[in-house]
Amino acid sequence: MSQGYFITGTDTGIGKTTVSCALLHAFAAQGKKVVGMKPIAAGSENGKWLDVEHLLVASDISVTRQQINPYAFDPPISPHLAAQQAGMEIDLTVIHHAYLELSSKADIVIVEGAGGFLVPLNQQQTGADLAKLLNLPVILVVGMRLGCLSHALLTAQAIRADGLTLAGWVANCIDPQMLVLQQNIATLEHQLDCPLLGVLPFDLEMSLQKNARLLDSWTLESY
Repeated sequence: MSQGYFITGTDTGIGKTTVSCALLHAFAAQGKKVVGMKPIAAGSENGKWLDVEHLLVASDISVTRQQINPYAFDPPISPHLAAQQAGMEIDLTVIHHAYLELSSKADIVIVEGAGGFLVPLNQQQTGADLAKLLNLPVILVVGMRLGCLSHALLTAQAIRADGLTLAGWVANCIDPQMLVLQQNIATLEHQLDCPLLGVLPFDLEMSLQKNARLLDSWTLESY
């Protein structure tokens, strides 16, 4: 039976795609058929949505771009505003249908959310509603920088308040100058009350394969 995970983060631009692709590589190394999904992408570069491109490369089954990415918008703004500018509204049932199609073909589906956990997707629903609709365990990517402790704990609180399982978290070291990094990681290990799946160092040359080896995907097998 297919298994999926919903990847959220403490903010936008903190490495959700990096972690999603690393997890895809880690599960593929276990011999599983894997696919990444970016339900909503906002912000294109030269006509391409780089998050989607990276997930396509990291996937190892043949699927359509529309299945992986039902909604794509040019401006790098909140999804509900990008959809408004495009004269449309994001429909979560469309995303759910695409997810079911992917899960029928892959052993593991990694769903990367947009922005933070509570980012508005339309006038009524947020990223939390999408995670609840898909009913997936959540993995929290914490961008390790000043302020991340409160952001991480608030996000974890919101995830659990919605009745979702926080399957684990990843410390992504996005600020090479962050003070007392290890103490911050230790604080979150103690207070998040879920497995630390790995620590990704700040390394602009780090490959996804190396990142994958730093993540404990086996811990997720129980979810």
